[in-house]
Amino acid sequence: MAGGKGTRLHSRLNGLPKPMAPILGKPLLQHLIEQCATNGITDIRLLIAYRGEVIKDHFGDGNQIGVTIQYYMEDQARGTAGALLDVLEDLDDQFLVIYGDTYFDVDLNKLWSFHIDRNADTTLFLHPNDHPQDSDLVEIDQYLKVTEIHTYPHPDHQWHRNLVNAALYMFNKTALIGMRLPLQRPDIAKNLFPKMLELGKSLYGYVSTEYIKDMGTPERLDCVEQDIISGKVVALSSNVQKSALFLDRDGVINHEVNHLSDPEQLELLPGVGKAIRKANQAGILVVVITNQPVIARGDITEMDLRIIHNKLETLLGYERAYIDALYYCPHHPDGGFDGEVSELKIECDCRKPSAGLLVQAAEKLNISLRESWMVGDSTSDILAAIHAGVRNILVRTGYAGRDGEYSCVPDYVAANLGDAVDWVVMGHQASAAKVEPYLAKAANSRLVLIGGLARSGKSSLSQIITEKLVSQGQSVKVFSLDNWLIPQETRLPNDGVLERFDMKAVVEFSRMLKSTRQLLTHKVFPYDRFTKSYTDQANTVNINRDDVVIIEGTPALCNPKLLMLADFSFFMVCDESIRKVRLWNDYRWRGLDKAQFEALYSRREIDEHTLISSSSIHADVVIQICGAEI
Repeated sequence: MAGGKGTRLHSRLNGLPKPMAPILGKPLLQHLIEQCATNGITDIRLLIAYRGEVIKDHFGDGNQIGVTIQYYMEDQARGTAGALLDVLEDLDDQFLVIYGDTYFDVDLNKLWSFHIDRNADTTLFLHPNDHPQDSDLVEIDQYLKVTEIHTYPHPDHQWHRNLVNAALYMFNKTALIGMRLPLQRPDIAKNLFPKMLELGKSLYGYVSTEYIKDMGTPERLDCVEQDIISGKVVALSSNVQKSALFLDRDGVINHEVNHLSDPEQLELLPGVGKAIRKANQAGILVVVITNQPVIARGDITEMDLRIIHNKLETLLGYERAYIDALYYCPHHPDGGFDGEVSELKIECDCRKPSAGLLVQAAEKLNISLRESWMVGDSTSDILAAIHAGVRNILVRTGYAGRDGEYSCVPDYVAANLGDAVDWVVMGHQASAAKVEPYLAKAANSRLVLIGGLARSGKSSLSQIITEKLVSQGQSVKVFSLDNWLIPQETRLPNDGVLERFDMKAVVEFSRMLKSTRQLLTHKVFPYDRFTKSYTDQANTVNINRDDVVIIEGTPALCNPKLLMLADFSFFMVCDESIRKVRLWNDYRWRGLDKAQFEALYSRREIDEHTLISSSSIHADVVIQICGAEI
């Protein structure tokens, strides 16, 4: 379909027809034809109108780019459906329809095979986008069959799935023979498809996360070019393993509601639209992974859940954000609920903390679990990520890790989804690059110390070092000085930062570590920063003779005996305004109000700021990692 004039692109076209809009110096239409040729589709029919001679002069018979082109000049505007039906008799039994104002990188062979395998009359390429409110939205059933099409504009408070008709179609010619549309300029999406559904034709939706974008405005054209330059287009190709941001739903995206069962109960948390949009723009797939035992309990049906998720997608769409896929577990192992669904009361491998849904998504969407992230608010989210081999971030929204269901330690902690996404998109990679020059020295060390003021990023640095060394085959064990904190009830009122830790025990542990290369067994009673107490159950840590051991904590570089035992040491610095925000988020999570926090912050300034900052002179490296408040 190459007949467009491109009124909205007038400033970029210099009189050219719309399909000849330049994309990085090459006409859009040439990109599309070359895409076809790459997929073995070489019989091209161009339906042209406005300044069609420009297109003819540029492409000729198509031989120079490995295709055969025939032209059909439209004398008067007939609409997309009218133009298609006018040339139907000259088309093959199965054919592909492409719009000349849409840029894409799609495996057309997979689309073609999907269409043939289902003996479909028509197959529509469907995807989520960041402006569903002005797009045609398509409903499909569990078999991917189209059940309804909602053309825009959409009334407010009608919750539809963000599944957009992207204007890339496969047709079975026989389904269109004899088709009559009583309009002068009928449209394929608005007129032909509803008519086909009315006649009982079989329409299917091919749902894909591959790149496709209408570039009919200067802003969208610029966006397409930037997406090509940044590598986003290639990163979303079906044959490229993708990175994903797996998100829990309740407490991460929307406010936590116990057993949420009504669309009215669903409200987005502040800032989540902006955060998810940032991941969308970076070419990272956003996949929701959620346990929904309300189905097994009999509280709602799967259709009810679909409406809830439609509202979620609509609200995100209002903020120009979208999720690429959503996977849920409907099971619940416990019985005894009125109206429960007995066949769903089972032990399964998809309910978090099992990794089943993450693995399923990875297989379906070609996701690299090793290059992906899970963001959750509960221990079941973090443990599911650990089981799947996915890096994880615990957010302090929702349950904020206080559910207490499982014993596990997150890789990173963030105040909210916005901070978590900033870390995933920018902070982690930039920080890892800063650490890179010191990895060889760390790898050859038995004991590495990391010191710095509270919430300066010490635990994040230790995790980055661990990830890097483990990827090189080096085993690492990390210990927080919090595990040697003296219990609150045994401290004296005027104890300073050094008196709050049992540094004698830390030195003894480190001395044993350095004096033997035999297997060491060390018991750790994890310290709960929320309750300010130790857990009853100890974790047994086996330290092998070749392990690198990292000890991180505020006074790590303040003890001369400990410093003498260390092979390498880091001191973390952080912009004080950022550090104060991190501290406030941390203590707000622990239950302090603003006045209590300000008083504590002032005491800490006197108690530890100068002392801990001065310990930086003992570090081999003073470093500041990048990113948001994490």
